[in-house]
Amino acid sequence: MDNNTDLDTSTPDSKATYVLSNVVEVVERILTFVPTKSLLKIASVCRLWSNCARRVLRTQQQMTWVSACGPSNTEVHALCNTLYEEVKKVFLLPKMVLAIMDCETFKVPFYCHRQKKSKRSRHSPVEEVTSVFPRNCSVLGITTPGIVLTPTGSHSRPPEEHQEGEAGFAIMFPSMEGVKIKPLHFCQNSLSTSAMKEAGLIDNPELRVVLLFVYEVYKSGGARFLNEILEPLAKSKALIAGGLVESSFPTRLCCGRGGYGMVGLALSGPKVQGASVLLDQDVSTPKEAESTIRRLKAANIPERNTLGFMFACVGRGQNYYNNQRNVEADAFRKVFPGVPLFGLFGNGEIGCDRIVKDDYTLCDDDTDCLQHEYTTVMTLVHLG
Repeated sequence: MDNNTDLDTSTPDSKATYVLSNVVEVVERILTFVPTKSLLKIASVCRLWSNCARRVLRTQQQMTWVSACGPSNTEVHALCNTLYEEVKKVFLLPKMVLAIMDCETFKVPFYCHRQKKSKRSRHSPVEEVTSVFPRNCSVLGITTPGIVLTPTGSHSRPPEEHQEGEAGFAIMFPSMEGVKIKPLHFCQNSLSTSAMKEAGLIDNPELRVVLLFVYEVYKSGGARFLNEILEPLAKSKALIAGGLVESSFPTRLCCGRGGYGMVGLALSGPKVQGASVLLDQDVSTPKEAESTIRRLKAANIPERNTLGFMFACVGRGQNYYNNQRNVEADAFRKVFPGVPLFGLFGNGEIGCDRIVKDDYTLCDDDTDCLQHEYTTVMTLVHLG
């Protein structure tokens, strides 16, 4: 009897060990509740867990984000502090990150071409952002006068416009079936028709959306540079949206100190859809803003796995709406309550009224000019 009792006592542990070592379905189900950073560590336990972890990662194809607004209680930007904590909790493996931060408190260092890596600061603001992501993850960083963000958490949380103070966000994109996201970079030394074609911006039937950000364009030659980019893009069937910003990071040494250039993301693939509307200078009341944004409903784009982007002029916002705060962000949420909204206040806006869906593109030919001032470009991007 004593022997049988001992055997019965050990049986539950033995069964649990057997299940976790041999039953694939159970292991995979359990691993779906484990954040990605812990999942990668678990994958090293055994071959079964490694295979299960790999399959779980392939199913995690919805993007997520981390956002923050200050002031920070440390020397680093508020977003950096938040990233350290929140990235541990995400359920995806980032392949591409779009980070946008205010230029007032986030300073982008410029490294001399001849400066050795060993002499560069190990604690620069840029490294604070990029160090939290995997080494094979591409990070596209932007600094700009103002930020539009949805607080970290639920998609239904109300978006916020921050025209002053410390604020920023990082959108993390995993590998997604049917979606290709490619970072872009051109400067005065590298822009050419052949380079744009090689990047997939010209003669690419799979191209659906281009988010582009131009920096230092006010300098001599910058206007011509911007026209050389926008002219072929205006003729494409893709949705083009973005703005004129202060700077980009990580620093591109090919540009030279203070040189102008463009960074962005090219989104291709059959599952990508997009739509944008232009809130022009005449839109100056909350009712008019909501009415214009409501036109995006005509695109009939699913809200699931969709992001909203707002690219506004620094001259709009609170002052433009008789000291009413958050007017355009609130209007967007009223029309699309389940879509998170992100964006910036910049020195110029890029975009127009356009719908890119399935295999067709609809645009207003009369207003198909991509460069604007004192406007807002409101955009939806669906990733399948």
